[in-house]
Amino acid sequence: MELLSIDGELLTRMIVSAANSLESNKIAVNSLNVFPVPDGDTGTNMSMTMSAAVKEMKSANASTPEDIAEAVANGSLMGARGNSGVILSQLFRGFAKGIKENKELNCKNLALALKEGANTAYKAVMKPTEGTILTVARETADKAIELSKNIQDVPTLMNQVFDYANVVLDKTPDMLPVLKKAGVVDAGGKGLIYIYKGMVDVINGKEVEYSETVDELIQDKGVSVGHTSEETDIKYGYCTEFIVKSKDADIDKFRDYLSTIGDSLIVVGSSDIIKVHFHTNEPGVALTSALELGELVKVKVDNMREQHRTLLNEKEMHMEEPAVEEEEKQAGLITVAMGEGIRDVFMDLGADEVIEGGQTMNPSTEDILHAIKKVNASDIYILPNNGNILLAAKQAASMSEKNVIVIPTKSIPQGIAALTVFNPDSSSDENEEIMVSTINYVKTGQVTYAVRNTTYDDKEINEGDILGLVDGKINNTGKDINDVTESLIMDMVSEDDELITIFYGNDIEKEDVDKLLENVHEKFPDCDIQSHNGGQPLYYYIISVE
Repeated sequence: MELLSIDGELLTRMIVSAANSLESNKIAVNSLNVFPVPDGDTGTNMSMTMSAAVKEMKSANASTPEDIAEAVANGSLMGARGNSGVILSQLFRGFAKGIKENKELNCKNLALALKEGANTAYKAVMKPTEGTILTVARETADKAIELSKNIQDVPTLMNQVFDYANVVLDKTPDMLPVLKKAGVVDAGGKGLIYIYKGMVDVINGKEVEYSETVDELIQDKGVSVGHTSEETDIKYGYCTEFIVKSKDADIDKFRDYLSTIGDSLIVVGSSDIIKVHFHTNEPGVALTSALELGELVKVKVDNMREQHRTLLNEKEMHMEEPAVEEEEKQAGLITVAMGEGIRDVFMDLGADEVIEGGQTMNPSTEDILHAIKKVNASDIYILPNNGNILLAAKQAASMSEKNVIVIPTKSIPQGIAALTVFNPDSSSDENEEIMVSTINYVKTGQVTYAVRNTTYDDKEINEGDILGLVDGKINNTGKDINDVTESLIMDMVSEDDELITIFYGNDIEKEDVDKLLENVHEKFPDCDIQSHNGGQPLYYYIISVE
């Protein structure tokens, strides 16, 4: 029996199935990171973006394809994380635009909507790169339009489109040399394949199986303290946050367990470092379970019931008091960072808001918009400090009514350098010019470890090897952290450089730092050498050379 069109009910199940498919396979997508470093987060970012889309779709209670697509577009737009998440949100934005006025989706309308999605995503990227998710989306849409001229049955069309999407994905290494060197296909393109798969499964008659993460979002089980009128309305009373430093932890199994003792659950990271946020009545049980996986850091437990009582008391006490508005200042500064020490450096340099995030934990568009709203300033500067956060920052800037300037910093050293030249008395154009100019003179070094075996640029890399990176490219490898770091600094510093700044992470002992500093001082006696306890995860050292 032919299926000639997609109605609202079917489109809803397709979106949920797509989110489930991506959530179930996000680790596989993460593993396709070109560099074998522990920050492959494409799958996680895309999955969290999809989850935000599903949540908004549920909240909107939409029934027509047009309204459903609009809700999905809005949800993914606000929840977009990382460049892949932003591109995905633009695919949905274009898709929604493409089906306006259509009460149901036939093959031709569906193909045109896919094409509009690809067009919109391309426009969102200043310099589109072929061999990425963009290519998979565009060529798949073109194929859909070609096929829709002769096919009226939706399952027939979508199965052929899905098969072709896989063909395009397999060609991405031939389009992008860096993928071929790493021996992987594009991660974002692979994520899109899983989205397509979830949709095609439903079209072919498969029942939707809700994953725990997506199911929780759809059920709206989380309770906001600010909206309860009675203490007993709060089902789970303790907001519990912690980070687990582990070794080969089974994140999915841990997430499944936590879901049985609480709600509002977010578990992100890799098998080596896991960040957890959830609400529970048994924080001690959760922490004990986490200790079985590894070392706990940054544990925070807040009694939401007590917070609620305090909030109500304060509301009663200050009911008649008018709110005192802070006077608007000329310029405000927002930056993104991970690590308490690095956060403190940014605050000391004048940052108004430091959004927690970076490698593996990219803030969403909504997170950045929230920070923008908190800063009462005429001009607001955002320093993403990570190339994978840049698109989300630009997307947030475009959605804000304020004058927001995104400085394209791609590392912590670039962000710090940009803040040091910022002048509150200068115009926004003058500040943007000097900040952008300054980041071009900063060299960034990073020391981390390999998460898989690979060969890159004729370097044979084994899982667990220590990696030294300069401006995002693998420079040297070894077995000893300090040896690799010293070699890295030797390669980074030239005769014109004057300042070396070293941020050491939470896995580094002070005695190792002292030894490193002694050796670096000996080799570069004419340089000013500084060190800070950055407290960052995953990266043993972050080095700035100017």
